[in-house]
Amino acid sequence: MSQPTIVPNQPLQDLDQWDEFLEGRYKEGKSEEEFRQYDATATPGVAEFYRLNHENMTVDYVLAKEEQYFSLRKGQKTVWEAAEFLNTLVDDSDPDTDLTQIEHLLQTSEAMRSDGQPRWMILTGFIHDLGKCLCLYGEPQWGVVGDTFPVGCAWSKDIVFPEYFAKNPDRNVARYQTKYGIYEPNCGLDNVHMSFGHDGYIAKVMQPFLRDESLYMLRYHSFYPWHKHGAYDHLCNEKDRSMLEWVLKFNQYDLYSKGHTKPNLAQLKPYYDDLFAEFLPPTMAW
Repeated sequence: MSQPTIVPNQPLQDLDQWDEFLEGRYKEGKSEEEFRQYDATATPGVAEFYRLNHENMTVDYVLAKEEQYFSLRKGQKTVWEAAEFLNTLVDDSDPDTDLTQIEHLLQTSEAMRSDGQPRWMILTGFIHDLGKCLCLYGEPQWGVVGDTFPVGCAWSKDIVFPEYFAKNPDRNVARYQTKYGIYEPNCGLDNVHMSFGHDGYIAKVMQPFLRDESLYMLRYHSFYPWHKHGAYDHLCNEKDRSMLEWVLKFNQYDLYSKGHTKPNLAQLKPYYDDLFAEFLPPTMAW
């Protein structure tokens, strides 16, 4: 049996626990009262995860991590190599873990493919979680996954567990507590520093190669306060608003594509080899 990867500060039993929380919290048709009820009865691990995220996700932290990772100094990898690297995050001795990370990615992209979505979107579905390899670089769970939000301006009440911001040091910086903070009105989300995590990282890796619709899906698929509740529209420009429909379309698959059918990697690999070659160079900087 292989040994599980040791991840610092891991209140979640595994990263899939965060995905399960998202599916429960953001299921279509749930009322705001049900959201609050779900949050109040969340598993202790999820609540502790968000406490760590909200208390530590400061402007200084985000800027430091952007400097560390957005310069892409982790070497060259193919998409398959990146996916295989992410697979090492899973403990294969865990009896509750049936699917590999590659198979989870394939479930999302194959759901898109079966619905006749464009090829660039199918590619986006496959690669969207590859940034979770940040855990394998030694980053804690709370700095890799979780709902995302802008830093450097007032936190929205629509961020999950907003009460945990009470101990964030940025609460003591007056400018960060204003509506616009360090930004200008309608500056555009591309000019906003989002809480650091796998979304921004994979978007930075793919930025030279993919269309705007794809990059918005990658960077903002966890920005639930915006695309679920309409928060932070005052920072958005017309391009952001026009891209919102694509983020919403993507999230239908991100939240609800996990099923019990195990994808056949050997059978599917030739299709994805062609797909990667169509849009991406042989290797990319990570």
